[in-house]
Amino acid sequence: MKVLVTGGAGFIGSNIVDEYINNNYEVVIVDSLETGRQSNINPNAKFYKMDIRDPNLESVFRDEKPQIVNHHAAQMDVRRSVSDPKYDADVNVVGSLNVLELSRKYQVSRILYSSSGGTVYGEPVYLPCDEKHPIRPICPYGATKYIFEVYLDMYKFMYGMDFTVFRYPNIYGPRQDPHGEAGVVAIFTGLMLNSKPVTINGDGKQQRDFVYVKDIARANLMGSSKQTGSGIYNLGSSVATDVNQIFDELKSITQYPLDALHGPAKLGETSKIYLTGDKAKLELGWEPSVSLHEGLQATVDYFRQKEVAL
Repeated sequence: MKVLVTGGAGFIGSNIVDEYINNNYEVVIVDSLETGRQSNINPNAKFYKMDIRDPNLESVFRDEKPQIVNHHAAQMDVRRSVSDPKYDADVNVVGSLNVLELSRKYQVSRILYSSSGGTVYGEPVYLPCDEKHPIRPICPYGATKYIFEVYLDMYKFMYGMDFTVFRYPNIYGPRQDPHGEAGVVAIFTGLMLNSKPVTINGDGKQQRDFVYVKDIARANLMGSSKQTGSGIYNLGSSVATDVNQIFDELKSITQYPLDALHGPAKLGETSKIYLTGDKAKLELGWEPSVSLHEGLQATVDYFRQKEVAL
């Protein structure tokens, strides 16, 4: 089975590529390396350095003829989506449509898509959010991620193309970028290991659902091999963890000597959001298997070995 992974040099995408290769899939990667890293690329995958908006993307589909497309390439910076919503839409909607149209043209059997459970629901009406929760994004990034879900459903109706949408929680683990718009775990870990000040946005009481990246990679494998028909799944743990708890846990693991600083809250950030994974457990047999402490310890160990100069 051949799968094309867009964004396969990124944090999540590269872990998914590894999972596919470990399970005997033939993998093709498309990544612009704007945020992905060459060092993340599995040597057993075939790599094309290319933006998903590039017209030449068709040559990859024509030459490789993937049976499955796993679409992870995206503009993922919430702050950039607020400051430059046109760019956000260009990548996440127009670029994704390029992938979708080529998938239709070259008869891909299934598209797996990484959506954002942390942003498409907006401020939750109830918690934990399930897949029936109202869609009310409060930032452009959440809006563009959901818009492509609508296109997938439409293409299923028009062309019979099956899809799997995974609405992700806060994902952390090895290869997460500690710079810029990254996950709080990677940012805190990078700063702590270098004995630098750590600033928490707002009061730190923002609640999130933290799931280890290897669990997410396993869900993508299950969505590729076990699913029949189409579906939307939250990959949540139903467990709320606030940012202050993450700080305290990492402080203990890294033996960080300083207290946290507090800065202004981020515009467009949801205060509390966590997801239930009940549907994924029922239909795919998936549930998180790595505890928060185990995952944070593994992440710190990776950063100590790999992220020497931050």
